[in-house]
Amino acid sequence: MGPAYRIVTERLVLRCFEPRDAERLKAAVDESREHLVPWMPWARDEPQSLEAKIELVRQFRGKFDLGKDYVFGIFDHAERELVGASGMHARVGHNAREIGYWIAVGHIGNGLATEAAAALTRVGFEVEKLARMEIHCDPLNLRSAAIARKLGYTHDGTLRARLARADGSDGERMIWSMLSAEYEASACTRFPCEAFDAIGRRILHAETSPRTRRSAFH
Repeated sequence: MGPAYRIVTERLVLRCFEPRDAERLKAAVDESREHLVPWMPWARDEPQSLEAKIELVRQFRGKFDLGKDYVFGIFDHAERELVGASGMHARVGHNAREIGYWIAVGHIGNGLATEAAAALTRVGFEVEKLARMEIHCDPLNLRSAAIARKLGYTHDGTLRARLARADGSDGERMIWSMLSAEYEASACTRFPCEAFDAIGRRILHAETSPRTRRSAFH
């Protein structure tokens, strides 16, 4: 079962990027560059040309199809607007994934990153049957740390001098994790979602858990 190519939540569609998304990706990144630069090292090379973005999206798709890495565009339900991007990155060891995310500057503060990260956590444990999920962030990135904390991830520790900050200083890296045994009691199960494979077959229908039924947004 899986991987999930398309994930639908209450407000969002997360799906594998396609070349036709390159223009919207460029527009969202260009608009959000100032907001992204402190936390996303790749944003320091922006703005890039449309041709560079087309090639990047092709790489995203290729790695997705080969099962090497999973980068998702985050769209509104109608898929008219790209509101950010997220990923389940296979760089944190066997049977584990690291979730990354960013939200376009015009959509910050609406809980969209929390909703996306919760959905990817559900897919990671329920579809991929992973043993561990992680979120990494700079301690100065208070919004990102708050997402991990809200969803029920545990702060395992903070590594010194592990990030190159935009000002040239050495930043710290917070490591947050959730184990499969901790998932069902976590706040992630407040966020209903569906997931579909490469040909559109539904592979997950995850409703709100009775144990965590109160609103996910409060």
